Amino acid sequence: MAVKLWVLGSGTFIPDPARGSAAHWLDTGRFRILFDCGPGSLRTLARLGLPWQDVTHVVVTHFHMDHVGELGYLLFSLRHGQASSREVELTILGPEGIGEHLDALARAHGERLLELGFPFSVRELSPGETWIEPSRGFQLSAIRTLHTPESLGFRFETGDGVVGFTGDTGPSPELGPFFRGCDVLLAECSNPEGEEMPGHLSPGSLASLATAAAPGLLVPVHCYPPLDPEAVPSLVRKAGFGGRVLTGWDGLCLDLSDGVVTVEPSH
Repeated sequence: MAVKLWVLGSGTFIPDPARGSAAHWLDTGRFRILFDCGPGSLRTLARLGLPWQDVTHVVVTHFHMDHVGELGYLLFSLRHGQASSREVELTILGPEGIGEHLDALARAHGERLLELGFPFSVRELSPGETWIEPSRGFQLSAIRTLHTPESLGFRFETGDGVVGFTGDTGPSPELGPFFRGCDVLLAECSNPEGEEMPGHLSPGSLASLATAAAPGLLVPVHCYPPLDPEAVPSLVRKAGFGGRVLTGWDGLCLDLSDGVVTVEPSH
């Protein structure tokens, strides 16, 4: 069964009418995974007609609001926003502190936030750890990223395709080998050359990462002004990456079948 990958939020924390905060959706029918859930994630899922209520896993890269700001809203919606009761377990995976983060949300919004009425589990992942779900046919490997003390990047693998998520990160020589051979690499590209910030990538450093990783398709996201997202592919190529690059946008849908990545018609 093919893997479908949607970009739900290709932007940053800066409000933008066209680009929401970080969020991505993976769906094969056997599982439905939300990678990060920045503000606007659920509205975009609803707009695209995607079954947000059937999410099986939430994977969090770190705790900045543009990556996790809608997690409490998701839990509340799963508990109160469905016409029928749910029985399928929800698994939340994230870096060290994800359990404490959920407890803090419950203290702020009421303990019932975590009383979902269906099976619910939380697992903290360490850098170098791999989460394996044989019954669903996928595994998820974590790597430390240079952004916050706990931040992680992820490599998702199934027999139908491999997808990499850098989350937010600064340049690191470990990332290229970790993401090597991904069919799709969703990678942040925050700042223009000469205006780099610690903990983020520029087109030049992204080109170095992508050259080492050699993905089938590189999808840059998370560009802060004044970096124009539409200009990033040409900037990355100019910096030395010779592979396929496609700017991420909200609603972008990719189909992964037998190692071939195709762009689905926009919704």
